[in-house]
Parts: sequence; C-alpha cells; structure tokens
Amino acid sequence: MSIDQLHHIFINSTGICTDTRTLKLGQLFFALKGDNFNGNAFVKKALEQGAAYAIIDEAACAISGKTILVENVLTCLQNLAAHHRKYLNIPIIALTGSNGKTTTKELITSVLSQQFKVNATLGNLNNHIGVPLTLLQMDAATELGVVEMGANHQGEIAALCAIAQPDYGYITNFGKAHLEGFGGIEGVIKGKSELYTYLKAYQKMAFINIEDPIQLEKTADMQVYSFGSKLADCNVAFTGAHPFVSVDYQKKEIKSCLIGGYNAPNIAAAIAIGSYFKLTVAQITSGIQNYTPENNRSQLLKKGEHTIILDAYNANPTSMKAALHNLKEQSGKHRIAILGDMFEVGKQSLDEHQATAQYA
Repeated sequence: MSIDQLHHIFINSTGICTDTRTLKLGQLFFALKGDNFNGNAFVKKALEQGAAYAIIDEAACAISGKTILVENVLTCLQNLAAHHRKYLNIPIIALTGSNGKTTTKELITSVLSQQFKVNATLGNLNNHIGVPLTLLQMDAATELGVVEMGANHQGEIAALCAIAQPDYGYITNFGKAHLEGFGGIEGVIKGKSELYTYLKAYQKMAFINIEDPIQLEKTADMQVYSFGSKLADCNVAFTGAHPFVSVDYQKKEIKSCLIGGYNAPNIAAAIAIGSYFKLTVAQITSGIQNYTPENNRSQLLKKGEHTIILDAYNANPTSMKAALHNLKEQSGKHRIAILGDMFEVGKQSLDEHQATAQYA
C-alpha cells in the first residue's frame, strides 16, 4: 500500500492510536514495538474495540481486510506524519533546548491561540513517536503547528526535523542536560543545533535570544528574529519575580503566573513569536497572563502558612542551579530545598551532584 493510499484511509478515520487502553471507535491502531511490549500482540483486541484498521509488521498477526502489513510500523507512522505535514502545508514552529521546552511551548501556544487555531505537542510527547503523533492530530482547521522536540543523543533532532519540516525554530538554551547521551556540553550544543542546521539548509528562520552568545554564534549566517535587549527585533525586558515573573513589552508590564527569573526568557520568546505573527499587545498580554503552569513545572502552592515551589518534573545541573538561585531570592524566615537525583549525567554524575550540593 502506498503512503498516499494510507493517508487517504487516515483522513477518513477518527485518528491514530498506539495503545488499546485509549483506543476510540474508528481509529487506526499502529502496532508499535518497545523494549517491554509488542503492539502486534494486541491487534485482535484493537479491532474488537472498534479500530478501523490495524497497521502491523508481523504477518502472523494479519486479519483479512482489517490489517495493513508494513515493513516497520514505527517508520510507517513517521512517514505518514511527514506526508500529512506536507498535505496540510501550514507553518510549523519547532522548539528544543536543554531546559524550559514544555513551558515555552505552552506559552507560545497560549499567545498564538489568541488569534490562530493552534495545534501543539500534548504534554511532552516530543520524541520519535510523540512528534509524529503531534503532526497527525493536526487537521484542516489547524492554522499553526507548534512542535516540541526532545533528544538525548546527537542525530535525534535532525531526524525529528526531517519528519516535522519546520518553517521556524527556537532553541531555549544549551545546558547540562542528558550529558551521558550527548557526551558533554559540546555534544549538547552540537545536538540541539541540528535544528539550526535544518533551518539554514531550507532557508527557514530561527527565533533567538539576543543575550545568548551561543545562539548568536550559531545563527550568524541565518535569517533570524531576535528578542531581548534594545538591539533586538523585539525588545522585552525582565522587570522582576516577586514571586511571579513580570516583563516589560511595548511600555506595558505583563505579569505571568510563572515563578523564577529563569522563566523570563521563556516568556520573552512567546512574546517575540506573537509579535512576529502580528498579534496585538493586548492579545500577547492575554496569552501570557492566561497560562497557568501545571504538571510539576514552576507551580506555586499554598499549604497552611507555607508556600511551596513545585518544580519537580525533571532536573539537570543547569536547571537545579537556577531553581536554587530562585529559592534564594524568595522571602521567608526558612527556605528549604528538597532535591532529588539528576539522571543521565554520565561520568560527570558525582562531580555535578557535588557541585549542586556545594551551590546549595
């Protein structure tokens, strides 16, 4: 079966499913394989639950008229997503980085949604499976797509760009995250910059933080739209975090529901992207103010007389240092940090944990 034929079937279905526990009537079931599961084993169950078709890569699981046999289900899913992206032909904004990807993605989506029908990555479904699923949830009503891309090895961002084919890109920062897979901070910079490589090759545009020297260096010969100081295309100034972050844009103070000065660049990026797409100051302000963090990211909770900063989704040496600095800036008689382990730090794990303890 050609990709065109499969896409026609997809367009007439109710969507994609990779887990029978969440399957809805009329969906296409993609029998993916993992380290601890084989989706081919659930084909009969998926069809009994109302799947329109099951896409499989094991002939023994075929059911006449209800299954589509392909060489590799994951590759088929990725190819279908790339085909669908071309079919929709809408602007796609891709973002990656070491810290703040999901928060920034949510802020960008909140801002752009003030004017456009935006479809964005759900949660942090940002890998080789999540990116295709994100693209395949977009439909004819979608005007803009926002795709988060995660990686812990070199080559992954390049592969995700080949699927999503972004028109715009933004890298939040280059920090000490996934050091084990990237092989050190230089590997992180090289791996994340694969987004720039794609954008440059196809003469697309990058949004950059003008105050980040690495972003400036890596995009020196590219088309960019910058934000930050008065020298930037879009001037956004950090005005404080007491405890919520506020910024100045077009002589207007915009107050967010995010704590921690480290969120100021995330807010500024969303404002800049809103500005580039010609949203009004009122629309941008509404988008920033209407975003409330959740899922253990930059949340401020009250328990009796105590204030709790819940920022426990993930941790790496860069984000841990930023969180500790933010705690130091908070008022209160007692300030207590409860810290967990940092994973995927590799050979530098002992040194990085010790450095974090000393910084605390």
